[in-house]
Amino acid sequence: MINLSGGTGYIGSCISTALHNLNIKTTIISRTPGIGRITWQDLESNGLPKDTNAVINVTGLNILDFKQRWTKEFKQNILNSRIQTSKNLAKALQNIDTKVFITISGVSYYPADGKEYSENDKCEKYDFFSELCHNLEAATELSEQCLIRTVNIRSGIVLGRTGGMIKQIFLPFYFGLGGPLGSGKQYMPWIHIKDLVNLFIHVLKKESITGILNGVAPQIITNNEFTQAFASSLKRPAILPIPAVLLKTVLNEERAKIVLECPKVLPIQVLKSGFNYQYPTIKEACDQFGILVYKSEPF
Repeated sequence: MINLSGGTGYIGSCISTALHNLNIKTTIISRTPGIGRITWQDLESNGLPKDTNAVINVTGLNILDFKQRWTKEFKQNILNSRIQTSKNLAKALQNIDTKVFITISGVSYYPADGKEYSENDKCEKYDFFSELCHNLEAATELSEQCLIRTVNIRSGIVLGRTGGMIKQIFLPFYFGLGGPLGSGKQYMPWIHIKDLVNLFIHVLKKESITGILNGVAPQIITNNEFTQAFASSLKRPAILPIPAVLLKTVLNEERAKIVLECPKVLPIQVLKSGFNYQYPTIKEACDQFGILVYKSEPF
């Protein structure tokens, strides 16, 4: 059995669907009780079920939720929703005999300085988001006595029709109101949702994989290149750039960095592991979800 935290969010629900389609029994760790769920209170009181074979942790508040103002309270909630839950899971894992612990982190671990970064590069904390990634990965560390395989997937921007960034920008682009963010020259580390889900499945199945993986597509692109590919798939122009100053005003200057200042990231260890991308290029990805009448395909 697999225990999945964050199973009701965009990424988590897609992983849950994929596991269900593979006939893999899954229990969701959630704040609210229900069929096929355990609560965080249950976890603290009783620990993880003894028949747990793997734990996948993708929980966390949406950082780019426009409905949430960028306040100290919201930032603290972001930290709690990721780091504290990871600590709770790591603690619970010490008491059971399971095989693998997989957690999602972010490419904000790497600085946006134009250099190419792979999984083997060690970087220092430099802002709120890099500190979040460092602390999240530290929270998933298990004791030396614990022999559970641990994998951290540093995800790029997740692209898919039914959630995340694409769901937010689809209509503006469809009506010809899309455009690059800021200068558009910044790198945009990305991955199609299906490839990210398949990467989690790949890690579950391949016992030789451990440590850090960069959950990004092999094609390095800029925001301009994404904008043109997405607009082209919709057969629409994309000539209305969103000024950086507007993004900083709407999102807050600190939060806007996550889309205006992105690192150049390569998935070297992912490729070495033998993983095959279904959507390795941004054109292939945009052609898949850049249609008005979209029928969700099974994972």
